[in-house]
Amino acid sequence: MSENKQRLPTLVLGSIGVVFGDIGTSPLYALQTTFTGSSPLPVVEANILGVLSLMFWTIMLLVSLKYVTIIMRADNHGEGGSLALLSMVSELTSKSPKTKWFVTSIGVFAAALFFGDGMITPAISVLSAVEGLDLVSHQFKAYILPITFVVLTGLFMLQKRGTATVGMAFGPIMILWFSCIGIFGIHAILQSPQVLWAINPYHAYRFMAADPWLAFLALGSVVLAITGGEALYADMGHFGKYPIRLAWFGFVLPALVLNYFGQGALLLHNPKAIENSFYMLAPAWALVPMVLLATAATVIASQAVISGAYSLANQSVQMGFMPRIEVRQTSDKAQGQIYVPFTNWVLYIAVIYLVFTFQSSSNLAAAYGIAVTGTMTITTVLITFVMVLYWRWPLLLIIPLITVLFTADMTFFAANAMKIPQGGWFPLGIAGLSFTVLTTWKRGRKLLFDEISRQSVPMQVILDDAENFTRVEGTAVFLTNVGEGAPSALLHNIKHNKVLHERNILLTVIVEDKPYVTQGNRLLINEMGKGFYRVRIFYGFMDRPDLPEALNSCAALGLPFDMMSTSFFISRAMIVSSANPGMVKWRERLFLVLSKNAMNAADFFKIPTNRVIEMGTRIEI
Repeated sequence: MSENKQRLPTLVLGSIGVVFGDIGTSPLYALQTTFTGSSPLPVVEANILGVLSLMFWTIMLLVSLKYVTIIMRADNHGEGGSLALLSMVSELTSKSPKTKWFVTSIGVFAAALFFGDGMITPAISVLSAVEGLDLVSHQFKAYILPITFVVLTGLFMLQKRGTATVGMAFGPIMILWFSCIGIFGIHAILQSPQVLWAINPYHAYRFMAADPWLAFLALGSVVLAITGGEALYADMGHFGKYPIRLAWFGFVLPALVLNYFGQGALLLHNPKAIENSFYMLAPAWALVPMVLLATAATVIASQAVISGAYSLANQSVQMGFMPRIEVRQTSDKAQGQIYVPFTNWVLYIAVIYLVFTFQSSSNLAAAYGIAVTGTMTITTVLITFVMVLYWRWPLLLIIPLITVLFTADMTFFAANAMKIPQGGWFPLGIAGLSFTVLTTWKRGRKLLFDEISRQSVPMQVILDDAENFTRVEGTAVFLTNVGEGAPSALLHNIKHNKVLHERNILLTVIVEDKPYVTQGNRLLINEMGKGFYRVRIFYGFMDRPDLPEALNSCAALGLPFDMMSTSFFISRAMIVSSANPGMVKWRERLFLVLSKNAMNAADFFKIPTNRVIEMGTRIEI
């Protein structure tokens, strides 16, 4: 306990630097976009107080109550995020196949929405920061897009070096950022203290009642104030719920509220400041330093989203929703620091496309929000299952609470759906494409393994005939996904080489529905007799598989390995279409393309290349 208390300041500092980057840079564009977006509002006192009141209570309801207070209770062995919550709910609904299919589908779609969100966040954040140069001098306007391009290109090119070094500076920079925006907010509030009346929810009600349709459209921009709220839950495994809660309520939330109210106070005093209400809060001498600080803050916000996309891609691979892709560990101290080249460059291309297509943060705001509100709505559905099945809260508490949260989520989602023609189509398109890939790969793998299992020969047949084969020195490891039958690589080895090794290991890697598997639960060894062993290696979806390391641990269980005398036999399936395919033709072709581009199993599992023998086999699905 004392050790946790000693680490608390470090964890709080780290959470401020990593977790709150996205939501912390929302003041750059949220309030301004609400008044100047696709459905502009007159900059008058009633609208200013109404919008501020809506933003304040949206933050309190959907971030402070929903995420920080309630959803962060749902930790999957300390981990959070869409897939961690999905695996938790899947386990709770395992006795009902239809319910499990439903939660898996919406959980995977939430993960797919995150990829769309991860493309927009770096584009809108960095672009909105650099746009401050236009206030310094209109001569800089022509350089806004090139500077944004250079900053984003540098950010993505540096990813392969890891974030450890840069991460050390994240906390202090974000503390300076939140301190500055809070102080500038206080200064403006002191000039027009009547803005504090916006805390009264009556102003939100009056704004909604005055022109319900215009207010409904405004909700599509108000929600920009809570983009990044999902990160509080997703990054819980890195810092813990208590440091994140302490940082939110003790520092980040007050700074954000002060800045939004400060912008409102500025607009009450000078409605023309809506041109850029964030930067015009700062005194003239501080404008250039604030542009530089904002650029640094938005790079940090982008880094958090990019790292989150790496983690999500890694989890998707481990859980069988994506083909094997290269995942590089960038730190020998922090397991979560990884670099995924494929994800990095796909994100980069999409981000640069967004910058040059939409060209301004206000235009990009139309594309922002629908992915965020979609993810938040799905999270509310999933947490309902946790409340009922795991926490077993009384229905008298659950029903009104979920009704309020779900109504708020759906209202914001509907308001953002109105922006689909202006740009909301982009994150939905990315989410649809990602969902198709994730579900196609999962379905194709099931068909493939079912067919392999159907063709497999019972191991007892091999064992009964084992004495008739010549034995050679060494150990043969056959990777297999088949539960009980003989691996196809073993059958091909017997058929073509007509020999067996002294020891034959049937090795199966199993990824469980939890983030990590402890070392004591890593291995399960069953001796089958006549020199055959079935070894199962268990990993969590946040673990990085390393088969040589795991096999070295077998010595403690009475099965020592010498890598220099061990050969790994891997089946490379040549997949072809059957007369009665299990998927529609276009999905089957997609699965074949994904299979051909999947990373080699030996590289993925870190097996030494000179110890690998690949055996081809033809499989119809």
